[in-house]
Amino acid sequence: MLYYVTLGTNDLAKARTFYGATLAPLGLAAIQDSKSETGYGRSGDADPTLYITIPYDNQPATQGNGTMLALTAQTRAEVQAFHAAALANGGTDEGAPGLRYSANFYSCYVRDPDGNKLSAVCTQPE
Repeated sequence: MLYYVTLGTNDLAKARTFYGATLAPLGLAAIQDSKSETGYGRSGDADPTLYITIPYDNQPATQGNGTMLALTAQTRAEVQAFHAAALANGGTDEGAPGLRYSANFYSCYVRDPDGNKLSAVCTQPE
């Protein structure tokens, strides 16, 4: 259903550091770069599925109230590594890794340096 997602940033260099480290445990990396944005995807993908960008209208980037990007993790260890990398690279905790909602919904919640809310979710049994 989704082709790609875009999140705004006010400091692209800081965002690149944060997302490079935070997405690595999920197997995602920068696959496209320009002076105003970085696109992340899986190695070998032709097109990124997540763009971090300076807003096109040159207005400050702001996070959406009630907006969150949830990313798929293959294992609970990936969720834990995502959370740890986010906190080590300028992110803030919004919910430590753990089970929520059902017996196999293992997730965590963080905010990036611009305040965008992110989650990593594994629904595989332990």
